[in-house]
Amino acid sequence: MSQFFTSRLSALRPYTPGEQPKDTVYIKLNTNESPFPPSESVQRAVADEAARLQLYSDPECRDLNRTAADFFGVGTDQILMTNGSDEILNFAFMAFGDEQNPFAFPSISYGFYPVFAALNRVPAKPIPLGKDFRINVSDYKEIGANIVIANPNAPTGLYLGLDEIEFLLKSNRDHVVVIDEAYIDFGGESAISLIPKYDNLLVTRTFSKSYSLAGARLGFGIGSPSLIADLNTIKYSTNPYNVNRMTMAAGKAALLDSAYYREGCDKIMKTRERTREALLALGFTVTDSKTNFLFAAHDKIGGKELYLALKQNGILVRHFDLPEIERYNRITIGTDEQMDILLETIKSILKGI
Repeated sequence: MSQFFTSRLSALRPYTPGEQPKDTVYIKLNTNESPFPPSESVQRAVADEAARLQLYSDPECRDLNRTAADFFGVGTDQILMTNGSDEILNFAFMAFGDEQNPFAFPSISYGFYPVFAALNRVPAKPIPLGKDFRINVSDYKEIGANIVIANPNAPTGLYLGLDEIEFLLKSNRDHVVVIDEAYIDFGGESAISLIPKYDNLLVTRTFSKSYSLAGARLGFGIGSPSLIADLNTIKYSTNPYNVNRMTMAAGKAALLDSAYYREGCDKIMKTRERTREALLALGFTVTDSKTNFLFAAHDKIGGKELYLALKQNGILVRHFDLPEIERYNRITIGTDEQMDILLETIKSILKGI
C-alpha cells in the first residue's frame, strides 16, 4: 500500500476471485464457468465485429437492448446492459445506498456485496442464514434497508420461490429489492414477471453462466423505467462506453441462438443431479442446488483438506474459510467426463483416509 492510498479505503477487503492458474492444466470446477463453448453464431458475430474496433461502441447498446427487451418481454427503457453483472450490482449500491439507506443481504452469499457496501460507504446489514443454509424471508420484513439477495444463493445453491420474493417486495415497498439471478437458468423461475407489479424490484442477470460468455463480461439489469433511469445516471457518470462492440455482438447472437444455450443448461442440470446422487452415495451432505454447481461436505474429511487433495490431483474446486461453511466445497458442474474424473478421484481420496 502506498502513502497516497486514501485512509477511507485502506481497510477495504477486496473480493477474492476464484483461482485462474496458468502454470498447470487443471480440470477447472472452481469458478462456475460453462463447460461448453459459445455457439458458432456467437463466435461468427464476435469475429465480424472485430473489424470495427476502431470505433467506439454504442453507449446505449440499442441493438442488444432491443433484442434483450423482446426476449424478456420488457420495454427497452426497462433494461440496462453492463460490464458483467458486478457492474450493475455496484451501480445499485451507488444509486440507492447511503448512510440513511443501508443494504441488507445474507451473511453467507456472493462475496462482492459487502465489498460494494464498503466501497460506496453504504452501511451493511448481514442477515444470518438458517441452520439449513436457507434464507428466511421473514428476517427481512420491514427491515428499513435496501435488500440484495442472490437467487439461487451462492455458494449454497438454494432457491427462493416467487411467493417468497413477492413477500420481500410487499414488506419493503419503501426500499429497492435487488434479486441477483446469476444462476436462475439452472432450475429456478425468474422474478422478471413481478416487475410490472413492483416498482421497487431490480432483477440482475449475467451472460457468464448459462450463455457461456464469462470472458466477454456482459450483465444487465431489468426494472421499472424509473429505476433504470437512476442507474443510467450512474453509468453515464462513470463509463458511458461500458460494453464493448464484440461483447454486444456476442450477447445479441446468444439471445438469438437461445435453443443452443437452453440445451446446454439442460445438460448441466442433468449432470448436476447425477453427480449429486453419486456424492450422496459416497456419504456426502449435498444441498439441493438449483445452480450450475454443488455445495458438498463429508464427515470424514475437512473441506480444505479435500480441496487441497483434489488440487494435488489436478482438479480445482472452490473452498471458503468462513467458519459456518468451512466443511463445504463448491463444485462447478463440468462435462460428464470431467465429473466422472472428479468422482473417481474423490473415491480414491476417501479410500486413503
